[in-house]
Amino acid sequence: MYEPIRTKSIHSTMAGGTDFPHRTREEELDIQLAGHLAALLAVTDELRATAPSQDLDDAAERLAEQVTRLREGRPPARSAVAADPARLATLHRRAHALAGRALVVAASRADTAAAILAAERMDAHAAAQASQKLTGVGG
Repeated sequence: MYEPIRTKSIHSTMAGGTDFPHRTREEELDIQLAGHLAALLAVTDELRATAPSQDLDDAAERLAEQVTRLREGRPPARSAVAADPARLATLHRRAHALAGRALVVAASRADTAAAILAAERMDAHAAAQASQKLTGVGG
């Protein structure tokens, strides 16, 4: 019914070593968590340009510190973005979702500092969304 596999598996090892790099589960989770936090930082920077606040400034600094830690001292790329108040609600929704993803990964790797930061950001963005709904801003 099926044709037998005739090629060597990409997962097999060569004599005396491996034929591809291996990462531990923890290394993979570090990479994934750093990616989620870096994406959250990018959205936070965009929010800071749109609606500046000390809370967002502090959050951006803490996010940058965590990404740098997870990337073994390499700081995240940062860019200046143009302010667009019409996107405020969308940015808060995106930031909330990214913080949730970061929280899941941080919890799975038992990274308390990153988990606390992600949970705080989820709360902040949920509160911002609720506030916008009450005032009718950014719908």
